[in-house]
Amino acid sequence: MKYPKTQRRYCKHCKKHTEHKVTIYKKGKERSKAEGKRRYERKKKGYGSQPKPVQHNFAKINKKSTPVFQCTECSKKSIGKSYRVKRFELIEV
Repeated sequence: MKYPKTQRRYCKHCKKHTEHKVTIYKKGKERSKAEGKRRYERKKKGYGSQPKPVQHNFAKINKKSTPVFQCTECSKKSIGKSYRVKRFELIEV
């Protein structure tokens, strides 16, 4: 799917239509000290095998791509509608 790099859309913070820069949302690095991670590591420790089933058969062949819009005036970010496509590319219009 081809998507424009810049787009005019409504900014909730400016309360008017402004030009927005578009990027694709990327997941941040997971914290190693998070409670869920600590619990999972404790469960894996010692004898026995993997405590939770590892998923082998994947039904869906593509991930959801989410565009992130950044206002050029106030530089606030907002998230757009997710699309399940094989390729999500940003193009210059």
